Amino acid sequence: VQLQASGGGLVQAGGSLRLSCAASGRTLSNYNMGWFRQVPGKEREFVAAINWNVGSTYYADSVKGRFTISRDNAKKTVYLQMNSLKPEDTAVYYCGARNSAVIVTGWKNYVFRGQGTLVTVSS
Repeated sequence: VQLQASGGGLVQAGGSLRLSCAASGRTLSNYNMGWFRQVPGKEREFVAAINWNVGSTYYADSVKGRFTISRDNAKKTVYLQMNSLKPEDTAVYYCGARNSAVIVTGWKNYVFRGQGTLVTVSS
């Protein structure tokens, strides 16, 4: 599975952005797709994940209620809708895929990885 992340940019606090992660290659049945983020000097942290088959989702507490992860089966794309953005959301965002029905939050478990896309939230 090859992943291509896009949609990052500069936005003011309180604004919105939508990230996309387009997958190519094998079918995504039984996969989980996740979004992570990283700032310099800190570990990559879990943001959100979705089970491709049933659409169940899981969020980090820091984004719950503000971010929404979704998928488009036909386009083989996962989205991260980010609303009410805060300066502390500034980071490079990465998408990953995991061939398992179980959602986990560790980046090391996501074998297929896209490149990052930078999100900058100004105050």
